[in-house]
Amino acid sequence: MPDQIYMSAPDVGELEEAFLLDALRSGWIAPLGPDVDAFESEIAARVGTEHAVALSSGTAALHLGLLGLGVKPGDIVITASMTFAATANAIVYAGAEPFFIDSDAETGNISPALLAEALVQLAREGRRAAALVPVDLLGKAADYTALLPLADGVPVLSDAAEAFGAYHQGQPAGSFGDASVLSFNGNKIMTTSGGGMLLTDDAELARRARYLATQARQPAVHYEHVDIGYNYRMSNLLAALGRAQLRRLDDMIARRRALRARYRELFATVPGVEIFGGRNDEADNCWLTSITVDESVAGWSAAELGEHLRGLAIESRPLWKPMHLQPVFAEARSLVDGTAEHLFRTGITLPSGSALGLEQIDRTIDAISGFLGARA
Repeated sequence: MPDQIYMSAPDVGELEEAFLLDALRSGWIAPLGPDVDAFESEIAARVGTEHAVALSSGTAALHLGLLGLGVKPGDIVITASMTFAATANAIVYAGAEPFFIDSDAETGNISPALLAEALVQLAREGRRAAALVPVDLLGKAADYTALLPLADGVPVLSDAAEAFGAYHQGQPAGSFGDASVLSFNGNKIMTTSGGGMLLTDDAELARRARYLATQARQPAVHYEHVDIGYNYRMSNLLAALGRAQLRRLDDMIARRRALRARYRELFATVPGVEIFGGRNDEADNCWLTSITVDESVAGWSAAELGEHLRGLAIESRPLWKPMHLQPVFAEARSLVDGTAEHLFRTGITLPSGSALGLEQIDRTIDAISGFLGARA
């Protein structure tokens, strides 16, 4: 059996090892420390925000971001249906109700037209969304040019967990809205093993997030608490890993972009197959490359390609299953037109990581070529 090829394995090497060793030798092993402070400053500078708060996960950043924007139990928070569960889960953590919106057909991101319709629906009911959480899907920023005017005073928390290093109209992902979140999970464009970041220009929101993330401890020697807090801060060791990754980010994005170019070339003449997300790869961080397959034209399905690759120890997966189709959110409100469900049924994500070597890439391309040739 050949070695497994993963979709987006961590890309780490000698630089990461050196940064971790320096952090270990400094004695700052527990959460917080000089690498956390430096990592926050470096990420804020990269994105262009005033404040950054390093946290244990992107999910923690979503949770604290919602709390910082004033979301309370019983509130409605509008978000994309096509997303990872963490986006919706964080809304529930805050005690709010998610309202799922379907996708733009080209990018999979939240549909501005349906968002506008949902806001009108709520207004007719005499209700107002407590927050809007757009999601930058698979490394492509949402259409903030259209979305932000629609929000019209509704606080916006940008879920840029998948999009660090991407841009919209020349502005970095993570810099939109009242606050935003990044994820540094092991499979992301860059990693701190586990970890995330809350970004904002609002000093009070950042201060409140730091306070809640350290168990809401009051400045008393005996540990005084007047609020419920969380154990959400990032380890100094993981921040050191992140600082090394940040120095390599542009090169890692370039490697993923080059791999997407090879996939574009491979599928350019295959009827019924499109690279998912449109053609503007220069604004996309190319975190994951996916295709959509029109089975009636191609003569094969995304699921059949996935089964073929699994048999050759090559990882792939469908696009996110929309949240409005998830059993746990069966009772949640949604406004859908079938787009996200169609993308889920017809899409497949291919090996995309910057850690893939040339031999692994060639093996993946050959495996897909063999599949296509057998069905020509």
